[in-house]
Formats: sequence, C-alpha cells, structure tokens
Amino acid sequence: MTEINLTQSEANALISMEKIRVDDQSYDYPGLGGRITIPITSRNKREYFVLDVSRGRIDLLKGSYHNRAKQIVILVRLDFGGQPHRNPDGQEIPSPHLHVYREGYGDKWAVPIPTEDFTNIADLWQALMDFMKYCNITELPNIQRGLFP
Repeated sequence: MTEINLTQSEANALISMEKIRVDDQSYDYPGLGGRITIPITSRNKREYFVLDVSRGRIDLLKGSYHNRAKQIVILVRLDFGGQPHRNPDGQEIPSPHLHVYREGYGDKWAVPIPTEDFTNIADLWQALMDFMKYCNITELPNIQRGLFP
C-alpha cells in the first residue's frame, strides 16, 4: 500500500475542515464484528474523507471510529474497550484513547480522551456523535442507531 505523508499543517487543515455527508444513504450502526465505511466530503467538494465505524467481535464495548483522508491517511482515530496503547516514546496510554495524526508518525501516537470534547465515552452512540463533532463533520451521515450501539 502506498504511504502518504502529510505535513502537520496539512493534517491540521484537513482535520479542522468542515465535512458533510456525500448523500442520504442510510447506514446501520454495526453489531458485533461489524464495520461500516461512509464517504464524507468537504463542503466545497474538493476533499474526500471516510468515516469508519468498527466493532469488536466478542466484546460489546470494543471498537474504533476513524476519520480518514486520501483514502488511507488516518487523521483521527478513537479506540475504546481495548488494550492500552504504547506510544513511540514508551509512554502507555490507557483505553479509551484518541489518536490524532502527527507528522512523521501518522496515527502511531495516542493521547487520553479530551473530556471537554467527549461527554460520555461509555455511551458508544454519544461517543460517535462527539467523534464526528471533533472531526468537524457538520452534516452528519444517516446512521441508524439500532438496539446495541
């Protein structure tokens, strides 16, 4: 797979860019072991993004949310219900944690969940809403909550 390296200013601009849904397609929030991939675009339609929602196969509370640019560059990733993450400097960050693109490292660095941005990380649906807000997705995709988010 081709690797795309962004400068930090490019990544920051993509993260803060206003994003909207591409269409009105409906998506079901995934059950155990499920995953959905949703196309997102910038308001001016010049940049394309992807929102991934993944759930663990066994653990109801394990999964991740990703916001990608250029198809493969993870700009922001929220991991929950899994193991702690060890950063390249050796620091261990407990789960849940947030990965934000860092020049030269991609998504290899994690930080504790910013509580001012994530109101209730234990509620996976609310965590998804907060994640989309954190990624500046202002026109939300049509995701059906279902019984067990």
